[in-house]
Amino acid sequence: MPEAIVVTGMRRVGKTTLLKQIYDNLQTENKLFLDLENPVYQKYFEEENYEAIKYQLQVLGVDPGRRPYVFLDEVQQVRNAPSVVKYLADHYKWKFFLTGSSSFYLKNLFSESLAGRKIVYELFPLDFEEFLELKGSRVSIPQVVTETTYQTIIPLYREYLEWGGFPGVVTKGSVEEKKEMLGEIFTAYYEKEIVGIGGFRNSQLVRDLILLLCGRIGGKVDASKLAGELGVSRVTVGEYLAFLEGTYFVAFAPPFSSNRDIEVRGAKKFYLCDSGLANYLGKVSDGAVFENLIFHQLRSRGKVRYYQRKSGVEIDFVIGDQEGWEVKLKGGKRDVERLSRLAGELGLSVGGVVSMEYVPGAKGKVMYGFQA
Repeated sequence: MPEAIVVTGMRRVGKTTLLKQIYDNLQTENKLFLDLENPVYQKYFEEENYEAIKYQLQVLGVDPGRRPYVFLDEVQQVRNAPSVVKYLADHYKWKFFLTGSSSFYLKNLFSESLAGRKIVYELFPLDFEEFLELKGSRVSIPQVVTETTYQTIIPLYREYLEWGGFPGVVTKGSVEEKKEMLGEIFTAYYEKEIVGIGGFRNSQLVRDLILLLCGRIGGKVDASKLAGELGVSRVTVGEYLAFLEGTYFVAFAPPFSSNRDIEVRGAKKFYLCDSGLANYLGKVSDGAVFENLIFHQLRSRGKVRYYQRKSGVEIDFVIGDQEGWEVKLKGGKRDVERLSRLAGELGLSVGGVVSMEYVPGAKGKVMYGFQA
């Protein structure tokens, strides 16, 4: 495979760990791993002459006579890295594996330099099955949930909901250690992405925007209102939001459009990258955190949107153009009937009513968060 392999995603989701696993399992000695957050390694790539960079990598142990495999961690730290990678791959057939925490950076700088020459994999916080595996739990997720199986799984799912899916948080044993790790994750993101890469004139305004957003999880983003609260222009807020989305810190669900009805158009719903960070950064209602978590669980199924009429009638999530999903702390028969009726009107199949709490007698009608 000639293309460069790029692994990107939010900080602390395990990109470096994955890269090192690939490196360790690669059956060759002609390989090199460089952490580009190290200023010494950054300097190697500051040469204007790419042949000089090639020579520097040879000094570090790469044999150009055989195809070398070069692993560059945190590639966004070196601005000309895409051009160097393209040069060495095109001229000498070197194979590159790269990680970067900012899709905002990667898409802008890699789009031209490595157009058609890269395969990008996005890494996100752990899903619930991965969470169970990392914790060493033998609990499996059943298709049919009885009250007994629910009571067995729900303590683990509540832990996942409260603390999120960052591996470094999952592996911590105490509440204090988990809080400390979440603080470290946010600090690293703020200092290295917002301050370091973003280069905003006033990075504290971006911080203030994050704190405002955390109180509005699952709600529509009104850029004009946010601009008024922050004392900046609507355009500036738009730039901040684009950066936060591009660096995987936030995600948005746009409205689902149908020609059959008059809908509320344009406004997107906001979600944070991880439920643990949501709980750490602000006072968020249980319902909002649960909706935030289900949003991310559903993203693996396809593009997630929401549906709402001017009357206020809505479907929490629409997957692609096919499935309607409703999220409730305690779903029930009425929610199933309502979703079925509205989904039918829109030509959607019913994905499901997702409940956090156990609902007696709801077999086959309601599913639970850990099943979504």
